Amino acid sequence: MLAKVLTILAIVATAAATDDFDPFIDIPFKRIKTSAERIEEHGYPAESHFVETPDGYVLNVFRIPHSPKLGGSNGSGARPVVLIMHGLFSCSDCFLLNGPEDALPYNYADAGYDVWLGNARGNIYSRNNTRLDVKHPYFWKFSWHEIGAIDLPATIDYILDQTGQQALHYVGHSQGCTSFFVMGSHRPEYNAKIKTAHMLAPPVYMGNTTEELIVGTAPLLGQPGIGSTLLENQVLLPQNAFIQRILDTTCSNRPLMLSYCKTLAILWGGPEIGNLNKTLLPQIAETHPAGVSSNQAIHYIQSYASNDFRLYDWGTKRNLEYYGVAEPPAYDLTKITSELYLYYGLMDGSANKQDISRLPGLLPNLAVLHEVPDPTWGHLDFIFATEVKKVINDLVVDYSKDYDAGETNNEI
Repeated sequence: MLAKVLTILAIVATAAATDDFDPFIDIPFKRIKTSAERIEEHGYPAESHFVETPDGYVLNVFRIPHSPKLGGSNGSGARPVVLIMHGLFSCSDCFLLNGPEDALPYNYADAGYDVWLGNARGNIYSRNNTRLDVKHPYFWKFSWHEIGAIDLPATIDYILDQTGQQALHYVGHSQGCTSFFVMGSHRPEYNAKIKTAHMLAPPVYMGNTTEELIVGTAPLLGQPGIGSTLLENQVLLPQNAFIQRILDTTCSNRPLMLSYCKTLAILWGGPEIGNLNKTLLPQIAETHPAGVSSNQAIHYIQSYASNDFRLYDWGTKRNLEYYGVAEPPAYDLTKITSELYLYYGLMDGSANKQDISRLPGLLPNLAVLHEVPDPTWGHLDFIFATEVKKVINDLVVDYSKDYDAGETNNEI
């Protein structure tokens, strides 16, 4: 494990050092397509929108306003809205790679939904700030707390304003769940703007995680100290030609190296190959890692070390300055009144069953706690598995449709 951790730290250092340097500058690279282009390739309409947060970050979000499969039923009438949010080291592309038959955004669109794909600050689609340059360390001074407390509310408000709706459905994977729990507890007024919230592999409490990258780095980064101080406030594994060439070559030409590829990308997927659709490897390598702040990863490692779900630990002095107390406050999950649906896999090393079992007693409006029956179901299977439509997507879409049908019946 130590060797793997040291390898990762070396890769991180290389990535940071080469963010503006392309050793393959004379080698032609295929241009990476945007989420909108990927959507349009399959004959669906796509829109690109920009949301500015109160602290100046510009978030690029994408929209599938309707499905071409519905023909004239698309009309001009209002359709129910869903926002889908990616996990750590990822972006909106991840939900599209499984194609129009098996990817959740298309499944929602085909069911008559107005689909929006979010992007968190710092990834390849959200690298602008109206006040800070991306090279300034303060640009990267955020964790998933800011994504939940600022980015999600700003994105939700923008979508509701654009669509004229009062509330929307929400689906998050991994960090997309963590940030939702932050929003629901830290900004509880936003619970009223959520119809149903679907949490796919939610890392909230993490004291029992078996993910090696978390467990192995906890002694260095689990508490404030020299390790976290040196790593804080910088881009972690940025997307650049050097890193993408390594991943693309390895993953495209050596499918059996999937475990190594997932470790390099730090997608919290664990070493198991599991149910992953291996034909997606070149596209996953092309689009990941999408870049995050090092503070996001440190915050997860702190969650493992503390066995609690709480704000970022800056150390006693800065905690007193930021929070007024020496220890970072815990999020009050009892304030999350959204109708929640939790989904977890038994082979998930990050969102462990034992940790998830702590949640039901704290959530006042938990509708469903769904354990995937397949004992091999892992963290990345929720978006990249060959059977993801049958195992996950159909459930999520049906629960959303049932909610909307009930809402319609109540209006009659």
